Amino acid sequence: MRGALPFDDANALDWLTFEQAGVVTTAQATRVLGAGAVRGRVRSGRWRSICRGVLSTGNGPLTRDQQLWVAVLAAGRGAVLAGGTAATEAGVRGLRREPLHVLVPAARRAARTTLRSLPIDMAAVVVHRTTVLPAAHLQVARPPRTTTARALVDAAGWARSVDEAQSVLAAGCQQRRVLPAELSEVLDALGRAPRRRLIRQTVDDITGGAQALSEIDFVRLCRRHRLPPPGLQERRVDATGRVRWLDAYWREFRLHVEIDGAHHMDVRQWAADMRRQNDVWTSGDRVLRFPAWLVRARPDEVAATLHRALTAAGWRPST
Repeated sequence: MRGALPFDDANALDWLTFEQAGVVTTAQATRVLGAGAVRGRVRSGRWRSICRGVLSTGNGPLTRDQQLWVAVLAAGRGAVLAGGTAATEAGVRGLRREPLHVLVPAARRAARTTLRSLPIDMAAVVVHRTTVLPAAHLQVARPPRTTTARALVDAAGWARSVDEAQSVLAAGCQQRRVLPAELSEVLDALGRAPRRRLIRQTVDDITGGAQALSEIDFVRLCRRHRLPPPGLQERRVDATGRVRWLDAYWREFRLHVEIDGAHHMDVRQWAADMRRQNDVWTSGDRVLRFPAWLVRARPDEVAATLHRALTAAGWRPST
C-alpha cells in the first residue's frame, strides 16, 4: 500500500517513491540524487539493494506492493504484471498469489540472472514473453499490468492443470470482473495462446450461463452423455418474493439440479438451500442435488441419475 501523499513542496524523489511504493531503479534514483548520494544511502543501510538495478528506499521487509514493483522493474523495460498476478490486482479472488507473473515483449529478454538472485523476502517471479501485446490489452495502473480479460486468458494458458485453467476463467466471470465477450475478444487476438481450444470451449460454456467450474463440468457431462441441455442460472421468484437463481433447469420436464460447492456445507447456507429446495418441491418440480466433486469424479453416476429423472419426467432419448 502507498504511503502518505507527499506535501506540495516534495521533490521528484518523494513523488517517485510514493508512486512506486518505495521501490526505484538505480537509474531513476541517480537522475535525481546523483550516483554518489545513491551509493551512500545504500552503504549506510538507509536503503536496500534488492537486486541489480533495483533499490528499496527503506530497509524493512518488502510489502506485497513493493514485491509487485520489484517484479516489474527487475524484469526491465516494457514489463507488466500479467496472468494471475494481474487478475488478482484487478480484484479477482481465489487465484494463486505466487509466483508473480510478468509479461515482457518478445523482442527483449528479461535479466534472468537478476531474477534468480532476489532476496528471501521477495516472491519468485516468472517472466513470460509475447509477440502480441497491443495497447488494448494494457491496463492503466501502478504497477502497469494487463487488462483483466488478457490476464485471465494468460492465467488459464499458464495454469498447472486443466481444472485450474477453467477455475481461473470461471472465477473472473462469476465475480463479475470480466465479461465472456471480453475473454473471447482477447482470445481472438492471441492466435497461438496456450490451451486455446480449452479456453474457447470454457468461455462458450460460461456464455451459456455456467458461471462456476462445477456448472461447466455439468454442461459437458450432459453433452457427453447425450442428455438434453439444461437452462443455466434460471431466474425464479420463491414463495417469499425473493429472486433465486437455479443452477440447472429443464423447464419442459420441470427438473431442477443444484451443484453444491464447499460453501454449501456451512450451516447457514445449508438451511437456506433447504428452504429454497422446499419452495421448488412445493411448486411441483423435481429437485436433484450433486456435490461439485461428484460431478467431476463420478460423471457416469451423475449422468445415470439424470437419465432416470428425465425419463421419469417424460423425456425420451433420440435413437
